Amino acid sequence: MVLEIVPSCLGLSQKLSHSIHLSKQIASREYERDVKNSCIIRPQIMPSSNHAEAVGPRVFMISDLHADYSENMTWMKDLSTMRHKKDVLLVAGDVAETYHNFVLTMSLLTDKFEYVFYVPGNHDLWCRREEEDSLNSLDKLNKLLDACKRLGVQTSPMIIDGLGIIPLFSWYHESFDKEEDITEVFIPSLEMACKDFHACKWPEELSNRDTSLALYFDAMNEKNQDLIKEIQSECSQIITFSHFLPRQELCPEKRMLFYPNLPKIIGSDFLEVRLRSIHGAEGSASACHVFGHTHFCWDSMLDGIRYVQAPLAYPRERKRRMNGGEDWLPFCIYCDGKFADKLMACFWSEYYSTNPRTPHNTQLAPWVARFYKRR
Repeated sequence: MVLEIVPSCLGLSQKLSHSIHLSKQIASREYERDVKNSCIIRPQIMPSSNHAEAVGPRVFMISDLHADYSENMTWMKDLSTMRHKKDVLLVAGDVAETYHNFVLTMSLLTDKFEYVFYVPGNHDLWCRREEEDSLNSLDKLNKLLDACKRLGVQTSPMIIDGLGIIPLFSWYHESFDKEEDITEVFIPSLEMACKDFHACKWPEELSNRDTSLALYFDAMNEKNQDLIKEIQSECSQIITFSHFLPRQELCPEKRMLFYPNLPKIIGSDFLEVRLRSIHGAEGSASACHVFGHTHFCWDSMLDGIRYVQAPLAYPRERKRRMNGGEDWLPFCIYCDGKFADKLMACFWSEYYSTNPRTPHNTQLAPWVARFYKRR
């Protein structure tokens, strides 16, 4: 029943990793049973790059490239050098942990696409390699942004043939999580479960444990306010994108997750406020926001804004998906002057399109309860 088991930002202890291995087996059996019983029916996704005769720009999206995995780097190297020469690519963070792999990946993508846009993810700002010992995560961020400028990767808002594209910097904060906590089982602490608390290095005034980092990254968007106002006045269609989540409804409920505290390290309320300042309080049919981070394929409409995630993710995660990812990513979100049809690889957003959220329900889903019982 569960397509995604271990979220991207988690680095778990050996004991917990062993338990997660068991949980994957449980979830796999549940999922296979539902497929056999025809509870889950999903058409095969066709590569979205087949719109060869498109009028105007085509915009593709992808997140969580994790190019430190050789399989993912090979996938990027194998992307066509001709098919996307006139296309736009939005990269919603987590390109690579190492600077070398980041630069190599962005070089590959700029050779294949006419425009590449980027916002940083948490993995991009890890500083745990020997060559980065002297850096903190803000130093590394500046180093990555300098590399983007040198390579021609866009990190600021831009208008392309009448379409507004706005990258938004962001970071998560614990108070983003508004759902009731799961207390019936022992859940590892954030410090134990999330590598960011050890792999990122921040100045003393910034911390993962309060809103300071989320506010710092959100403030980085202020320098682009004039460009954003220009886009708002000239463009009827706007795509914004970030790495982190602007709303908790873009992640399964806590009781569905093998790490129920995941919502504390995935999103920012400040990001949603900024989105609304761009797209309007009620949104519109021409408003779309692309995000990443959780590795759940997602496509849903909330309060007038379409929210979409299409991650490459880890190789082991793609193997568990019914529709994989290598054959249809990157996903074409905009073509022929309009937004693409709904992404069909999304188990959880499809689930919530017919099932209401029950955030006050703290009873663990059966597959999660069995996971903790086995532990």
